[in-house]
Amino acid sequence: MKKTLLAAALAAAAATGAAAAPEKYVLDASHSQILFDYNHLGFSTTWGMFSGFEGEVMFDQENPAASSVSVSMPLSMMFTGWQARFDHFMTKDFFDATEDETVSFSSTAIEVTGENTAKITGDLTLNGVTKPVVLDAKLNQTGEHPMAKKPWAGFDATATVLRSDFNLGQFAPFVSDEVNIKISIEAMKADS
Repeated sequence: MKKTLLAAALAAAAATGAAAAPEKYVLDASHSQILFDYNHLGFSTTWGMFSGFEGEVMFDQENPAASSVSVSMPLSMMFTGWQARFDHFMTKDFFDATEDETVSFSSTAIEVTGENTAKITGDLTLNGVTKPVVLDAKLNQTGEHPMAKKPWAGFDATATVLRSDFNLGQFAPFVSDEVNIKISIEAMKADS
């Protein structure tokens, strides 16, 4: 009898653990940004930004390694701060882009490195090329959003990529091949 109760308790515990799964969070487009910068001829650092994009995080607070993230955005949403620069980026010198071309990232693995940190490996697709990229990520905070009154999560991440890996190496090394990426996102628990 004791063995049966113990087995039932273990089965219930296993079932409870199995039932816990990542929960879907969707990005808050108004509070999510991706900044990028590169060195211009050694004279300055040039900045650009993506904002207003879509994505989702399958977030498992109990087992962050079981989480995942996917984001995509139209290249046309890139903000460079100068229309002539944006127009040049869209030419054959760089993207040779159409209006509907997208940039996307989809995680393939998450390695927890600390209490609130992780390395997120994923596939970055840019300019028709897909390459693995590792994001150094930090969970800023989770909790109930004070105005939305629903679960919310905030993350920051950084990475460095080489433009030339994505067939965008024009003018390197004078314009740096390395592009630094800084990401800050907020995500809200999706409605059931």
